[in-house]
Amino acid sequence: MLEISTRQVAQVILMGRELGRAEGELRGLIDRLSEDAQAELVALMWIGRGSFEPEDLPEAINTARQEATTPTADYLIGTPHLSEHLENGLDALGISATDAEDDLM
Repeated sequence: MLEISTRQVAQVILMGRELGRAEGELRGLIDRLSEDAQAELVALMWIGRGSFEPEDLPEAINTARQEATTPTADYLIGTPHLSEHLENGLDALGISATDAEDDLM
């Protein structure tokens, strides 16, 4: 379904909660993702904040690709409530980030 793994999204969620300590590491993680995975990450965030419905995931991914005008890391790090939106996006798609987050802690 998605190129980006639940574990990778969970890493972004956890680092997003600790931006003061982990911003550089978070930027590096996002920058190392493929363009497709970055677009999926943005789409998950949009779904989580209610900009798209879960069934519109392909449209959200295409929109993320087409509208990418700033580096993905800058865009996501500048988004208020990033971690919550990503968790909500995964939940909306029926994917639980909790187990992956617990494994990383």
